[in-house]
Formats: sequence, C-alpha cells, structure tokens
Amino acid sequence: MKKALGFDIGGSAIKTAPVDIDSGRLVHPAEFLSLPEPNTPAAVLATIRSHLEKLDWRDPFGVGFPGVIDQGRTLTACHLGTGWIGRNFLGDLQSLSDHPVALLNDADAAGLAEMHFGAGKDMNHPKAGTVLLLTLGTGIGSALFRGGVLFPNTELGHIELNGVDAEDTAAASVRTRLNLDWPEWGKRVNRYLQEMEKLFTPNRIIIGGGVSEQFARFEPFLKTRAELVPAKLVNDAGLVGAALATSLT
Repeated sequence: MKKALGFDIGGSAIKTAPVDIDSGRLVHPAEFLSLPEPNTPAAVLATIRSHLEKLDWRDPFGVGFPGVIDQGRTLTACHLGTGWIGRNFLGDLQSLSDHPVALLNDADAAGLAEMHFGAGKDMNHPKAGTVLLLTLGTGIGSALFRGGVLFPNTELGHIELNGVDAEDTAAASVRTRLNLDWPEWGKRVNRYLQEMEKLFTPNRIIIGGGVSEQFARFEPFLKTRAELVPAKLVNDAGLVGAALATSLT
C-alpha cells in the first residue's frame, strides 16, 4: 500500500487522514484539528508540524488550501486573512519533510480525487471530454478538466450571477441561511449550471460537497445538456486529492 497524508484546510478546522493513494481510501478515519486563532501561516504550519510529529509521519503529505496557488505561493486565501497573500507556503511545508509535499487549491484536490477514484474516473484519459466539478458548500469551489488534465485555480464560484458572486446565491450555505426549500434552491443552482454550460460546454458536471449526498432532492430541478452526476467521495474528496497530488507532482 502506498500511503500519503492528506490535509484539507477549511474555514474552522483542518481535516486530515492518511490515504491509500492506490485505492483512494482513507487508511484511518479523518481527524479534525482546530484552526488556530489567529490563523496566520506560521500558526497553521505549526499545527501541521505538530500533527506530523504526533504521527511520526515518514511518508509524503499534501495540503488542500482554500485559495489560488501559483508556483507554491498562496495568491488568495478565502477566510484566512491578508497575511497569506504571496506566501511561499509550499516552501514552508517542504521544510517539514524530506519526502514529497504537495500544495493545491482545495477544489482542485477534490477534483483530482473524483477523476481518479470517483465520478470522473472513466474520463481521466487524453481522449475524454471536459469535466467540471463543483463543490457546493459554504461557497462554491470548482475544478475543470479537459482530457483528464486539470486547469488549476478556476475559482468559478466567483463568476458574477445576477449582479453578485455566484456562490452568494447558489452555495449550499445560502439554502440554509435563507431557509430555502429544495425546489427554490435547486432553481438557483440550475441558473448557475446553465451559466457554466454557456461558458465551458462541459460533457459532465460532478456535483460535490456534503450536499451531494442529498442530490436526489434537488436533481429534478436541474436541467443541463451535460451529464450531471453526484460526487462519489463526498467530503473525503479533498483529503484524498491532496494526498494523491504528492504522486502527481
């Protein structure tokens, strides 16, 4: 079994688990580490270091990050503050290990997992069409693939829809905050999906995030040309993809 440790940095916690990157399965159930306050790069790095030491981890590890990553630098950092902007966080992480380390956008990590082990597995080859993964949660994350190749950092939740960021009208958190029923929210999601189709003409759209477990409740209100399917790895996708990325860099 080839193992890597996955970390998924969220708005209030860091989710982590060892992953069998040959099968995409978690070796042990995920743990939740408290996000430090303030959540500076140094504090988050210290939390990751402490967990590596606790496990006596001697294998690769990867980190999914809620923002744009370019050449190891965090160019945006949703909910984490301006202290992250331009930080060479990959370099920080590499200082913790002599083994391969990966850093990538959290939605891109989820997309890699679904493409290799989940709802996009059969599209992970050069002759495949376009696959768009959308994670509907607190916001909307996105991962775009063509022929199995990732186009990183798409951040399509921030496309303007009805005069606002799309995630401010169609994220799963909006349904909860506004107490929308499934038909009402489904119509909002459908409007967003139609915009995605207009811009990218995907062959398959994968709906991820925890709400994908309720896919049957809002799927009747979604009308797309593309094949529309729920994610298979659900909330473990980010962990699995972060771990998998260590073998792809």
